[in-house]
Amino acid sequence: MDEPMELRLAQAFRTRGWTLALAESCTGGLIGHRLTNIAGSSDYFLGGIVAYAYEAKERLLAVRHQTLYEHGAVSRETAIEMARGARLALGADVGVSVTGIAGPGGGLPDKPVGLTWIAVSTRDGERAEQFLWKGDRLANKEQSADAALDLILQTVKGA
Repeated sequence: MDEPMELRLAQAFRTRGWTLALAESCTGGLIGHRLTNIAGSSDYFLGGIVAYAYEAKERLLAVRHQTLYEHGAVSRETAIEMARGARLALGADVGVSVTGIAGPGGGLPDKPVGLTWIAVSTRDGERAEQFLWKGDRLANKEQSADAALDLILQTVKGA
């Protein structure tokens, strides 16, 4: 069986000597939970900010008020500002954010339940990816966490 993603991440971060900070919204701390299931994760995982409300995103992650009101919390723009905000707030090499609509309610025609944005911010650049999950609330959170861990691994390995 393949090594768990969390172990591969641990090895990649230790090899590079990099650190990680998280900004979680719809996953509610699930990614941080999974990372800290690995002994010694404090070597590279500095911490995470669970920012659910607009006010928390603004105050804790420096997401601009204008960004939230023009694009919404579940958008490429907000995801990137969240990732950057976590990286800068905690002084990490890599900042990652997840923002989405886990369901079962909250969806709109242009932003359906399951829509999720995951962003990565490093000193060298930023990127965001959009996903549309089809599960229930828990499945959507788990799929978002899996996708975020995969994106982090790709970033650290230079993929």
